Amino acid sequence: MATNWQDYQEESAALFRSMGLDAQTDVTLQGVRTKHDVDVLVKSHHAGFDVTWLVECKHWKTSVSKLHVLALREIVADLGADRGILLCEAGFQSGAIEAANLTNVQVTSLERVRITAGGDISAMRLRELYDRLECCKVQYWDLPKDVRIQHGLRGDVGEWAYSGARVLELCEDLIRRALRGNYPFQLDTLTSFVEFGKDKQFGSLTEVVSIVAPMIEELEQKLLKAAAALTVNGSAA
Repeated sequence: MATNWQDYQEESAALFRSMGLDAQTDVTLQGVRTKHDVDVLVKSHHAGFDVTWLVECKHWKTSVSKLHVLALREIVADLGADRGILLCEAGFQSGAIEAANLTNVQVTSLERVRITAGGDISAMRLRELYDRLECCKVQYWDLPKDVRIQHGLRGDVGEWAYSGARVLELCEDLIRRALRGNYPFQLDTLTSFVEFGKDKQFGSLTEVVSIVAPMIEELEQKLLKAAAALTVNGSAA
């Protein structure tokens, strides 16, 4: 375990990198109102956009107060980041935990993240995958039917093929069940039966993320190509 703040910061960044995320230390970012010094900037890249987390490292011997959670929430808002994460091994006061509940700020410790093998990170990734899924849903149904067929987002009538609608349904079911935290679980839908078989059990949040993420990424890429082609055709007309 780190013996000083700088080592703690570097250990934090290294842990995020080990999870397949990009992490930089000591980054200065320009917000809407002012500049902010960020201990660790974490990014994950997906088709069409980035997800950004701001990590604040508190190598303290005392617990973190509510004021620091509120301050990080302001920074997250000013920079337009997706999430803020406060790391402290000494813990958090009750007011700090309450201030973080139901917000986009997570309070935890480096040791807890390490012991749970990234469970907290997987939970945050799952919530962001759900947001991406909602964007996909809007984009998918906004495309004309003939465009969806032309670009492999669905088959023609009576044809069995890739279906964006099935992906949306399956991923939404998986994410909703995973967020309830009751494992293992099974899905009782026809789509799940076709995709995984009748006896498939999902044993952890991390497993669900590993299944859902590539499905959403594939759908996003198909939607991007279809939207780009539609734009070109529209411009040509």
